[in-house]
Amino acid sequence: MDSSTRCIIVGGGPAGMVAGLLLARYGIPVTVFEKHRDFLRDFRGDTIHPSTLQLLDELGLMGEFEKINYSKVTHAEFPCKDGTLSTVLDLSRLKHPYPYIAMAPQWDFLDLLARAGADEDCFELRMNCEVTDLLIEGGRVVGIRYSGPEGIGQMRALLTIAADGRWSKVREVAGMSMKAFRVPLDVWWFKVPGQLQGENVLAPAFAKNRAFVLIPRNGYVQTAMLLSKGADAQLRTLGSEVWHQAIVAAAPELHEGVQGLKLEDAKLLDIKVNRAIRWWRRGLLCIGDSAHAMSPVGGVGVNLAVQDAVATARILAGPLKSGTISDRDVAAVQKRRIIPTILVQSTQRLMHLGLERLMKSNEEVAMPVLVAKFLKAFPSLTSIPARLLGVGILQERPPAAARSRVIKR
Repeated sequence: MDSSTRCIIVGGGPAGMVAGLLLARYGIPVTVFEKHRDFLRDFRGDTIHPSTLQLLDELGLMGEFEKINYSKVTHAEFPCKDGTLSTVLDLSRLKHPYPYIAMAPQWDFLDLLARAGADEDCFELRMNCEVTDLLIEGGRVVGIRYSGPEGIGQMRALLTIAADGRWSKVREVAGMSMKAFRVPLDVWWFKVPGQLQGENVLAPAFAKNRAFVLIPRNGYVQTAMLLSKGADAQLRTLGSEVWHQAIVAAAPELHEGVQGLKLEDAKLLDIKVNRAIRWWRRGLLCIGDSAHAMSPVGGVGVNLAVQDAVATARILAGPLKSGTISDRDVAAVQKRRIIPTILVQSTQRLMHLGLERLMKSNEEVAMPVLVAKFLKAFPSLTSIPARLLGVGILQERPPAAARSRVIKR
């Protein structure tokens, strides 16, 4: 079964869906291939930062997003030596239409994008279709082979975009070289029923040799527990009681919620930080995690992927529409996005080193009182990390032709 389109996108995650929607609104025939039957996968990136919320607004989709059951994070706090908490990041101080991080289930976000795409004549989403190989002619990628409900087929396109995540099959088949960085940590993700004392607050919590990040959600606390790289199996042999005790020692208000937790509720995230040396080859472009796997530190992975997608659509829409796309056009996407990627990954690697030392230390983790007093005296300083986290150093804007549509019901 052979077919063709103008642009193939492999992967129905945030990068793939945003790129597909923007290109389709520009009038470019796009087919998105997603290997799963639906978007229902837990503990994927649920952080929707101000830059992405603004994009939804520009696309006329914010009204639909408001219907999602999401919670807001407006600031982050850190414990002080005197037992108080100090605000270290305050999104509410941003001069931005959406001065908060929305914690929304990623499947709801992707469903919203899928519905918006369904309203576009040029957009096709094929669920339960796994891309198995690339079509390559004369060194150029000219399409893909896939397996789906109707059998095995192939599709040709002027450009194939790989947005199939950190384990990208397309990137592997294309033979793209990666630069990998040392990561000393992994994460257990799990949900604890209950509520934190502070509202709209993201805060770390510490117990002996244990560090947690507590994210308030509606009716539960999404929790990340840091562990040394490769320690997953060993920690599980200690049993759930030891795990429960560590959580309660760090966050006593979650005492009741931890009682029903089972070890299988803790999902391991094998943290990787890497990026492709070159994000493209003739006829092919990698974006999002396919081009650069990010650490969960800061929760910026989804939003960097979305910004990649927006830049891709803006830079390549014209050449795709005219059918004149060149290697130079595709390379321009990496040129545009490489500096933000390097800066974020470098920051995350520095934070990994600090977290590694913290987990090996038996000393109390607390901010010096003088530093806390300084931040309290000059609270405007907390808007600087808020800006870097929530908006980034380079905010991308969608093509004008893609803006201001309202999703049909």
